[in-house]
Amino acid sequence: MEPEEKNPDPKYGESRKFDPNFKGPIHNRGCTDILCCILFILALLGYFAVGILAWSQGDPRKVIYPTDSRGEFCGQAGTHLEKKPLLFYFNILKCASPLVLLEFQCPTTQLCVERCPDRHLTLVKVIKLGSKEDRENYKQYCKEGVDFAKMTTPEILRDGLCPAMLMPSKAFTRRCLPALGTMKGGVVVVGNETSIDAGEGHNINATEVLEASKKSNVVVEARQVAMRIFEDYTQSWHWILLGLVIAMVVSLIFIVLLRFLAGVMVWVMIVLVILVIGYGIFHCYMEFASLKGEPGADVTIRDLGLQTDFSVYLQIRQTWLAFMIILAIVEFIIILLLIFLRKRILIAIALIKEASRAVGHVMSSLFYPLLTFALLAVVIAYWAITAVFLSTSNEQVYKVFNTSECEYSRETCDPKTFNTSNASAQCPDAECLFAFYGGETVYHKYLILFQFYNVFLFFWCANFVTALGQVTLSGAFASYYWAFKKPDDIPAYPIFSSLGRALRYHTGSLAFGSLILSVVQVIRVILEYLDHKLKGAQNKFAKFLLSCMKCCFWCLEKCIKFLNRNAYIMIAIYGKSFCPSARNAFFLLMRNIIRVAVLDKVTDFLLFLGKLLIVGIVGIFSFFFFSGRIKAVEDAAPSLNYYWVPILTLVVGSYLIAHGFFSVYAMCVDTLFLCFLEDLERNDGSAERPYFMSQNLLTLLKKSNEEAKFVD
Repeated sequence: MEPEEKNPDPKYGESRKFDPNFKGPIHNRGCTDILCCILFILALLGYFAVGILAWSQGDPRKVIYPTDSRGEFCGQAGTHLEKKPLLFYFNILKCASPLVLLEFQCPTTQLCVERCPDRHLTLVKVIKLGSKEDRENYKQYCKEGVDFAKMTTPEILRDGLCPAMLMPSKAFTRRCLPALGTMKGGVVVVGNETSIDAGEGHNINATEVLEASKKSNVVVEARQVAMRIFEDYTQSWHWILLGLVIAMVVSLIFIVLLRFLAGVMVWVMIVLVILVIGYGIFHCYMEFASLKGEPGADVTIRDLGLQTDFSVYLQIRQTWLAFMIILAIVEFIIILLLIFLRKRILIAIALIKEASRAVGHVMSSLFYPLLTFALLAVVIAYWAITAVFLSTSNEQVYKVFNTSECEYSRETCDPKTFNTSNASAQCPDAECLFAFYGGETVYHKYLILFQFYNVFLFFWCANFVTALGQVTLSGAFASYYWAFKKPDDIPAYPIFSSLGRALRYHTGSLAFGSLILSVVQVIRVILEYLDHKLKGAQNKFAKFLLSCMKCCFWCLEKCIKFLNRNAYIMIAIYGKSFCPSARNAFFLLMRNIIRVAVLDKVTDFLLFLGKLLIVGIVGIFSFFFFSGRIKAVEDAAPSLNYYWVPILTLVVGSYLIAHGFFSVYAMCVDTLFLCFLEDLERNDGSAERPYFMSQNLLTLLKKSNEEAKFVD
């Protein structure tokens, strides 16, 4: 028996009254929230203006090409450096300075070169004893205008025209880094040498070079992992595409089966989810047991630390134990929920059956998510491109870099006049080097505001697109519910009609609801940024306060999303402004709070199990395929650095695809649920006030219509 609401609280408004003229979504409606519509249009025009300004000022080449000490791009086509794509550091040891971590710039001269040094040479030996070939080779790594015949070694080093030595190097991420290696016993070497002659009797240990090489590019390891992941994508993209197509086919088949076998499919889905997770627990246990006694298998994840080869983690027992515990907890929670909600599942299945009929009569709704995905892709692409151009629209900033005490250290300088400046006279070892991109113009002063505006409009536009989809679908499904004789009374092209009404009359209301949600999301982004900045802080109270604020705003965002979703349904049905629609939806739900708790959320849970099942099926098969555990297709599986890359991609992709299909069902269930609540308030089953719900729902609720015939 479906729970009844006993004497709803009057503070949540009066129940809906019977209206003989009400036949579903109102067609005679007017424009709502016009001021917010105007504000949204002006904001979009401003967004386009920011994009045009960023595109005129920005230069994405700064992201692609490394820059030398003069801020020029190495390897850029059409310039004098076109044939010099690599960046060479005069003194790689200076890259071990903490300054690298602060300003992401080594305090040493950097030069664009054609190729990296392949042997060890010192400036002293080249000038005194070197052959003509050695001198010409060394000159490639010096500034222009150096004449070994006219200048002495001290003069060249004083003016910073050449490096004191060259060491064997290899190109990595377009930078010449020492060709480091290890001999037996873990001894670090450079070009098979444990130490290098730096000239004038001074030797440099290879371990020092290793430390400097690591810090010369703080993202070397990350880029190395990224390159391996990219290689894996190039090897497996067609298999990933095939897997996503399979996920789409499975989702579509599941939706079609729900249309005809909703009750059976829901129970099959529940059983299969339990079995799939159960198999995951069994597999993790078998892997955990098989590693018992293996050398190194008892090492903890904490002791292992961060490894770029993630397959190492699968060779220790603690990893599989963690997976097994997580899956066991998920299994336990699902079984517990099913036990407590077993009586409500029957009514939830009836709602899903009704949603299946609605989707069956409005088949175009299954393809509407494609439009939402396309619009979201445009919004994301515009935001990303604008962000790149904004972040690369700074000018070259040069600063004084030195090794000894100098009052001009880290001050802005001009490389053209630096040699005649006071800084050069007082600090002989100082250099005027390119530091970073910045600027002091009006545009550069407000650049951070443009970035903030770009982020804010991204959230606003993305939320607007989502809201448009929700209003469109809810309008179409409401047309189905309030059709007394189904499908005869359903209007033609309900999706297109609902989309037209939403854009023509309710752009302002959608913008209003999206604006409220966007403000909260931007605040959450700011809090995350502050949390990142305070990670090294010792103030425990500040960390605690920030964590509390993050939690509160996360809860607030979830509440606003729930209220917005139901407000959009009321907008689609009655055509009122956002605030009245949100209030009416909230009051309707509060008057039926028990039904909301035990019916609507149960259906959401069942639909989530459906998504979980599709993800589980695709994930398990992809794991066995890419890990080479299916003997029949072992040769077809690509050779990968990390086989989890395509697996994780398929899991995330299949979830998004399943979510896209099931979001139609979820919106349909939510719409039908609100209509169902209104139906119970408006009507009583008499001949004058018959219920609009299906006969199945009437039977489950133990209600009936006196003289009403239904066509399901």
